Amino acid sequence: MMSIRYILLSLGIIALSCCRELAAQNTNDSTRQKNAKVTLVYLENCETLSFDEANLPETQVLKGNVRFRHDSALLYCDSAYFYEKRNSLDAFGNVKIVQADTLVGYGDKLYYDGNRKMARFRKNVRLEDGKMTLYTDSLNYDRLNNIAYYYKGGKLCDSINTLTSVWGQYLPEWNRATFKNNVVLENPDFRLESDTLNYNTSTNVADIVGPTKMKYKEETDIFSTNGWYNTQNDQSMLLDRSVIVHKDGKSITGDTIYYDKRKQFGTIYHNMQLTDSVQKTTLCGHYGYYDEAAEAGMATDSAFLIDWSSPDSLFLHADSMFTKTDTAKGNIIRAYYKVRMYKSDVQAVCDSLTYIEKDSIMSLYNEPVMWNENQQISATLINVYLNDSTVDYAHLINQAFVARQVDSICFDQMSGKEMFAFMRDGEIYKVDVSGNAETVFYPKEDDGNIIGINKTQSSYVTIFIENRKISKVLLTAVSNGTMFPLGQLPKEDTYLGGFFWAEQERPKSPLDIFSNPPKTPRPDAAATAASASASINK
Repeated sequence: MMSIRYILLSLGIIALSCCRELAAQNTNDSTRQKNAKVTLVYLENCETLSFDEANLPETQVLKGNVRFRHDSALLYCDSAYFYEKRNSLDAFGNVKIVQADTLVGYGDKLYYDGNRKMARFRKNVRLEDGKMTLYTDSLNYDRLNNIAYYYKGGKLCDSINTLTSVWGQYLPEWNRATFKNNVVLENPDFRLESDTLNYNTSTNVADIVGPTKMKYKEETDIFSTNGWYNTQNDQSMLLDRSVIVHKDGKSITGDTIYYDKRKQFGTIYHNMQLTDSVQKTTLCGHYGYYDEAAEAGMATDSAFLIDWSSPDSLFLHADSMFTKTDTAKGNIIRAYYKVRMYKSDVQAVCDSLTYIEKDSIMSLYNEPVMWNENQQISATLINVYLNDSTVDYAHLINQAFVARQVDSICFDQMSGKEMFAFMRDGEIYKVDVSGNAETVFYPKEDDGNIIGINKTQSSYVTIFIENRKISKVLLTAVSNGTMFPLGQLPKEDTYLGGFFWAEQERPKSPLDIFSNPPKTPRPDAAATAASASASINK
């Protein structure tokens, strides 16, 4: 009896399907004319079909290997309530939808509206499309617009990443997913946390569209609000003042950063900042890069460096600047062309500059000039020796010259082949001059009045300075010195060969390092040497 009944039911289902298919082909009812997108749900198979009009009016109760078809989609389940007039159904047990052989959805329950083409999966939901698998307990799949979304927490997995969030949306046609609220993207090397994220399951690129924190292998932290990160090759484009922080204490900030983590290289465009929290320096510019492997950085286009290792920060500007951390030499800084430096106690200009941390030496090349208080220092090469970020002494090599402004027309002067200018509490207190040493200075009475002009020539001179004036001059035994009354010497004889006063070039503030004042003409080197030789041999 059961087998006969089953055969009759099957024949009835087939006949019903044929009738419905025929009706679908010939119907001209007003509803179909109104909305051409509405298509009928067809029952293709079941083991039993029954009706219970008393308890379930207008409901077909289906059990056993149930299968429906709607357009290009097939629906499978263990049992179902089929509401033929409403063109909808409720499916239970081992629910499965196959969409055009490309998208497959699973769940314990399904509520399907054929008119709206809306599938609502519930409990143990899984959505697969070959590129990814989405897990959740509640998923709505809008077949009309080809959009799947969840709102009570879900997880998307592909070959590289796992993404979790409270709310998520997936567009199979575009391989695009959007996640919101407590978003986490993870793989063995990388973790991303955000409030909102767009993700492409085909390219594995995450689009950053809100405050986002990324961590790579406990080595690098990235903070951004706009940009993208390719999780396949660990390349990223970070916008809107993003920040990259490395475990060694260095960080990169910029308007736009192109970052390749595998190559350990970042290129920064506009308002770049490369900060070393260990050395307490910040390198800035409108274009630059940082090479993690080489621990080297570069900045150009309004490039400048701030050394904030002491309360009195040092500000340095040049056309291009380079930093590097060397195992043997420590931090190295190189600045090229039109160098200008400001510190409250020392200012300088030169053509190029290097600083080696281990030796605490800053070298100024090509017509360097330094200022301290009312004193100007110049030479062919100046090596500045630092102690805890303060100047200990300066070594002036070749054409060494120190000038101190006494008043608007009078200058104390010291020149020689080589000098050492020693500083204490931010002021020069002693100068050693050797090799064709010459001096011009203006002794003063206790009341500050100038006594006269003292000119000396010697092979070696030591000058002591107190309260910004010369207090003592020590000469070698074989020396020449003459005191002249004021006004007795012609004006040109009151200046040593090689004298120049470049106060207009002196940076007056941190911002003044960016100015470009006219350059004061330097004396000819040959003429300066000849003048010094003639003076010493008189």
